[in-house]
Amino acid sequence: GWDDPRMPTISGLRRRGYTAESIREFCKRIGVTKQDNTIEIASLESCIREDLNENAPRAMAVIDPVKLVIENYPQGGSEIVTMPNHPNKPEMGSREVPFSGEIWIDRADFREEANKQYKRLVLGKEVRLRNAYVIKAERVEKDAEGNITTIFCTYDADTLSKDPADGRKVKGVIHWVSAAHALPVEIRLYDRLFSVPNPGAAEDFLSVMNPESLVIKQGFAEPSLAQAQPEKAYQFEREGYFCLDSRYATATQLVFNRTVGLRDTWAKVGA
Repeated sequence: GWDDPRMPTISGLRRRGYTAESIREFCKRIGVTKQDNTIEIASLESCIREDLNENAPRAMAVIDPVKLVIENYPQGGSEIVTMPNHPNKPEMGSREVPFSGEIWIDRADFREEANKQYKRLVLGKEVRLRNAYVIKAERVEKDAEGNITTIFCTYDADTLSKDPADGRKVKGVIHWVSAAHALPVEIRLYDRLFSVPNPGAAEDFLSVMNPESLVIKQGFAEPSLAQAQPEKAYQFEREGYFCLDSRYATATQLVFNRTVGLRDTWAKVGA
């Protein structure tokens, strides 16, 4: 329908999480002309990205989850980690996020082997969990097809939101969600409806529709997102900007729509 989040309509943009301020800013930037003109959608995306970077509260959600077990963490234990709602706006306050010995991390944040440019979790090496501890990957467990099902780690108990006492440098930081407290969420990764900048120039516009304009994932989110309101955007840390869907989300099934990514991944398309 006209409110499909991929449609360039006011109702579609609203459902996707675009704010009135971002749309007004877009209109200011493009101006008014008497001639037909083609405006890159990147201009619109830039407006909402700037708005939400400044104003959207932060939260953590894992879109492609894999289980991580901290073997030396107290069995059955948990604690509360305090996190800022915005790294540059203390006036937006903070939230309490539960932490435990079993967490979900994103599958892309772990590799068994990696080069020095990879700043996430690697087997035998350390990484920091956002606003929590430094952990080290010790071993993995795989299924019959060779897919990793569980990552087993140890943690440094003296590194809660601080550097290791011995001065060693831990460069990477990844986000996480406590498995015992996680909210199951459906995450709708909306992208551009067409795979070319000017679909009107194609002989058949159906041939240039983007087959990945909607990818649906089943993930996990931190408990604070149980209070999310439709069309109010959050930055899912390290992932992008998302809002609760006004049509499909219910009290028992949270559905989040991706508003826009953290950066423009289409910058070279059509160049």
